Amino acid sequence: MNMENGSVRSSTENVPSTTQSTITLDRKEDDKEDEYDPIEHRNVVHPTSTLGAFFHLLKSSLGSGLLAMPAAFKNTGLVPGCIGTVLVAVIATHCVHILVSTSREVCKKARVPLLSYTDTCEEVFKHGPAKLKRYSTHIRHFVDAAMAGVCLGGTSVYVIFIASSLKDIFDHFIPSTKYEVEVYCGILLLPLILITQIRHLKFLVPFSVLANVCLVVTFGITCYYTFTDLPPISNIEMVAGVEKWPLFLSTAIFAMEGINVVMPVENEMAKPQDFLGCPSVLNVTMIFVAILYGVVGIFGYMKYGEGVLGSITLNLPEGEILALTAKILVAVAVFFTYCLQMYAPMDIIWTRIKPNFSKNYYNISQIILRTLSVTLTVILAVAVPDLELLIGLVGAIFFSTLGYFGATVFRKKHFVADLD
Repeated sequence: MNMENGSVRSSTENVPSTTQSTITLDRKEDDKEDEYDPIEHRNVVHPTSTLGAFFHLLKSSLGSGLLAMPAAFKNTGLVPGCIGTVLVAVIATHCVHILVSTSREVCKKARVPLLSYTDTCEEVFKHGPAKLKRYSTHIRHFVDAAMAGVCLGGTSVYVIFIASSLKDIFDHFIPSTKYEVEVYCGILLLPLILITQIRHLKFLVPFSVLANVCLVVTFGITCYYTFTDLPPISNIEMVAGVEKWPLFLSTAIFAMEGINVVMPVENEMAKPQDFLGCPSVLNVTMIFVAILYGVVGIFGYMKYGEGVLGSITLNLPEGEILALTAKILVAVAVFFTYCLQMYAPMDIIWTRIKPNFSKNYYNISQIILRTLSVTLTVILAVAVPDLELLIGLVGAIFFSTLGYFGATVFRKKHFVADLD
């Protein structure tokens, strides 16, 4: 402060104009840093359109689990099954909202354009409460292990699903030669290895579209058989024993939860701002998914009752061409879903092991990694060929771990408040 003629004058009056300009510029730069928008800084090599993202997200939720919903309803009865389907859909959608919004918040803090699911978990702990920072690396390892479990368990279910459909088809056309499901799992090994070599989501869009078309047609055929000669509602159980309800939850979670695909889809969107909001890719997809799952579960259970199998397509008549067409189409749909579900874990594993290889060996290393991963899923499918049992096991352990871990840890109000 300067004293002149008995008055107090601001020291900035004597500061050269160039210095004042520098101070103003620095403040503007600081403000600009505080307004860091990760979406504006993204530079995706092969961006996915909003419609493509919708198909990817839809495909991740509409797989073999859709056709397993009647078996899920068998474990609760009709009324709890309807309520449970809505609740699981709402919770799953809410968890994805928390995950994506939290990932964007931590991107601003870390000043990076995008983060994977694993990176988000680690960065949240790094920038969260001080007492949790030391656990960031451990959390990363935990999430990677859970993602690997989803990869092995979830895609092994797909292998069994495809193999079971192929067995029904070939048993019809070649009745003299009936192989076990495990044999068809082995036959699928080479085709699955080849399709899993696709490394960019953009190039998987046509397969997702084709898979969705196949599922829609299969859904139509299944509805045709389901609504034909539908028995009276009095023949089915309204409320099953509570001890079986956990089996419904595990199957429904497996069916609807596509948490391992969410971040790759959102990160590679050309307009990621369309992912959240109302309406949005996420909300529109999950409403559509919940309706489909409810319809298939209700009427599939009403049609086949306690005799419904792990996939309702396995209950369709064996000797009819239309039923066989549905089994072929659903096998094709799940086959293409397999490569989409493998995308996220392959991306995570490759990111971790990539520094250990020379650039010249990147291509062959990825080929070997993907080949070994597919082989493991086929081995697991051969070891546990019970479709309904494996769906419940994977949903209860792996998908619930990834889906609801984020909702528990990343509660946004606490996360934002504790950022340092």
